[in-house]
Amino acid sequence: MKTLWIVFMSCFIVFLFAANIFAQTPDTLWTRTYGGTEWDGGYSVQQTSDGGYIIAGYTMSFSIGFRDAWLLKTDANGDTIWTKTYGWGLTAEASSVQQTSDGGYIFAGYIESGGLGIDVWLIKTDANGDTMWTRTYDETVEDVAYSVQQTTDSGYIITGCIGFNSPDIYIIKTDINGDTLWTRIYGGGFIDTIDAEGNEVQQTSDGGYIIVGHKEIYNSGNRDLYLIKIDANGDSLWSKTYGGNGWDEGFSVQQTSDKGYIITGVTSPFVSGGDVYLVKTDSLGDTVWTRTYGGDSLEVGFSVQLTNDGGYVIVGGTSSFGSNWCNVYLVKTNSSGDTLWTRNYGIHEINYGNSIQQTSEGGYIIVGVTDSAEVDLDVYLLKIDSEGNIEEGEKRETEPLLKIIKIFPNPYSTFTSIKVRRQLYSTELRIFDISGRSVKNLMLPATDNIPEIVVTWFGKDKQGHEVPPGIYFLKADGMNVEKVVKVR
Repeated sequence: MKTLWIVFMSCFIVFLFAANIFAQTPDTLWTRTYGGTEWDGGYSVQQTSDGGYIIAGYTMSFSIGFRDAWLLKTDANGDTIWTKTYGWGLTAEASSVQQTSDGGYIFAGYIESGGLGIDVWLIKTDANGDTMWTRTYDETVEDVAYSVQQTTDSGYIITGCIGFNSPDIYIIKTDINGDTLWTRIYGGGFIDTIDAEGNEVQQTSDGGYIIVGHKEIYNSGNRDLYLIKIDANGDSLWSKTYGGNGWDEGFSVQQTSDKGYIITGVTSPFVSGGDVYLVKTDSLGDTVWTRTYGGDSLEVGFSVQLTNDGGYVIVGGTSSFGSNWCNVYLVKTNSSGDTLWTRNYGIHEINYGNSIQQTSEGGYIIVGVTDSAEVDLDVYLLKIDSEGNIEEGEKRETEPLLKIIKIFPNPYSTFTSIKVRRQLYSTELRIFDISGRSVKNLMLPATDNIPEIVVTWFGKDKQGHEVPPGIYFLKADGMNVEKVVKVR
């Protein structure tokens, strides 16, 4: 679930490369940020039946406990209609949201289990975000939901992961009231040498389901994108892996009009960062074609959608393009995966998109995260037109002063990249848990001719075990520099 990449990057070279690709950084029809003085983020967005938007994520600014799940409802212009927090004093997040057939909302994520780990969490609300019912699903100490969808029988399908050191893909089918109809576990089946997780689930035209995520031999350093097709009862029909040597993961999947599938994620050979990975398969999961998109540094695709013209749109993050360290990265392709255009967006040093949907008028809505004034994180909502073009007269916020250490993404669940400016004059980064216990030391190479270095943490401790979700502190050896890393 959490991985380490070490990438050496010259920002001067990246800037020149990006300048040749984008003569002018595009802007948007409008952008909105939502949040307070702490860390807040958006994971999922959907256009609602009234033309507005529903956003799911987390808030620390307005939480009762350490972190609450957060729903935000906006109008068509992104202006807030209402916001609601959920968690009731326990740490919680909302990873995925959908408007339901009755006009309310369903969201899934996790909630702290009385200090004994975390459980999959499902909440049904009315149209105003008021809770109608909640359900928790507890199989092990660490159970998390990343994706939920209402099914044709008015129930719900959920996927995520189950287990801690060697997680497996966890799938839950419920009725309309959230009561369990069946559960399935795929991956290693609690075998210590197999690590698997499900990042997104979609119901397919035959009434079954498609799940995308990853599968790896534990501690092997090699991870594959993993696709599972199951029938309406949760029984496996087939499974496929995609990728080469290195790190490959799928974050989003959609069924295509030919009953095949389109998948996006990341592919990395551990040599030159990583690229957005797009895979097109037939109905049996056999590869039709693959495409990669990116530059000299790190690009990730977190969400893919089919577009009205028969092509695809992908959103994620880029460290290669744009004047900020990380920008929202948008790729529009035709039906063959050939690039039609790309865009990057950002108002602060770190910006990335987690979810995208084509809107009713043919444009796009994106939600993600931006580091507001480099003090906290905010939910970042962007509305763009069908070509991603700049709107005349739109003004961007000025860029704040760069900090010595930047972390992207943060919070994270798969990997996190730690960017260090050379003036740090430190040879080691140390990671501590909330109790002060030393978890991991990350060595910085003694390289003077590279102004910035990116070290990406596996999310594993000194013994190679995955660390549990929570708060970790990153300190520069011998200097009074500290950052918080959040693992979800």
